[in-house]
Formats: sequence, C-alpha cells, structure tokens
Amino acid sequence: MRRLLLALPFALLPLAHAHAADEHDHEHSSLGAHEHGVGRLNAALDGQTLELELESPAMNLVGFEHAATTDADKAKVATVRAQLEKPLVLFNLPKAAGCVVAMQELESPLFGDKPDADDDTKDEHHHDHSEIHAHYQFTCAAPGALKNLDLANIFNTFPATRKIQVQLISPSGQQGVEVTAKAAALKF
Repeated sequence: MRRLLLALPFALLPLAHAHAADEHDHEHSSLGAHEHGVGRLNAALDGQTLELELESPAMNLVGFEHAATTDADKAKVATVRAQLEKPLVLFNLPKAAGCVVAMQELESPLFGDKPDADDDTKDEHHHDHSEIHAHYQFTCAAPGALKNLDLANIFNTFPATRKIQVQLISPSGQQGVEVTAKAAALKF
C-alpha cells in the first residue's frame, strides 16, 4: 500500500502538470507549492485498506505558521492536533464501511517535529512556511460501502481551507479532483 501511495503523484503527474499550467494567479504553482487556503489529499483504496495523506499549510488549520510561544497559540495547536487525531470524524467515513484506524501519524514543526534536512518549504520570499502532514491508514470491513469521500468536515473544522487538491486511486480507477466546501464530496 505504501508503494501505491508513493506512485500516486507520478501516476497523476500529467494531470497535475496540466492543472499547474492553467494556474496564472500564483507564481509558485507546482505540485508541491505552499499556497494558503489550499490543501492536498492523496487517497488510495486497495482491498480493505484505505490510506489518506493530508498535507496543508499550517495557516489553513491553526491560523499561523510561526512556532507557538503564547498560551493562546499553544492551545490552538493542541486543539488542531486533537481534531486531526479523530480521522473517522474528520473524513466522515460511512459507518456501514466498518472502518477502523489501523495507523495514524501527524507531523509538523508546530508539533515539535524537526523539519527534514531537504525540506524546501523555505525560499527567498517566505521564511516561515510550516506544513502539517497527517497520514492515516484504515482497515474497512465493508469497503464496498465507501461510495464517496466527503470532505465537508475538513472545510467546516478548518474554514481557512478554501480548496483541497485530491489525488485518488480506487478500484474504479484514478482521478485528480479539486474540491471546495460547496462541492466537498467525490466518488470512489
């Protein structure tokens, strides 16, 4: 499954490249661009395993990207972490699918994680880009009940998120879709 998610960006690269070519309003529009208001989600359904990787600028989730030094900032980071630790609620998976969390990992400099040595989120224009990465693996007793992936709770929980670029691999094929709060669901 891990190989499947690692292959996902390459499988959809032509689509992402075409989409990036259409983006005229953002000077850094590329596959890994850090853009406030925009998150990325890789999703793969393989048998009974559903894997989701959510990446977002911290600004979308906590409202800032600097290290939390005040009590108010620390409380906000703790609240967001607690929300991200409840993926069944966040992703609104149908109860009929019988999904349980098999694994979850949260990573961000705001959570005290050290950035990777090859982390390229800093450039000459932006010096404090913090990302939040959430990786979830679910085991679903009835994966056939996963007809849609509804991201409405993400938009409701994190209203600074305006859109999510989704790359999805499922038994019905692969797709790259951009979802918004007004159109927050996509078919598996």
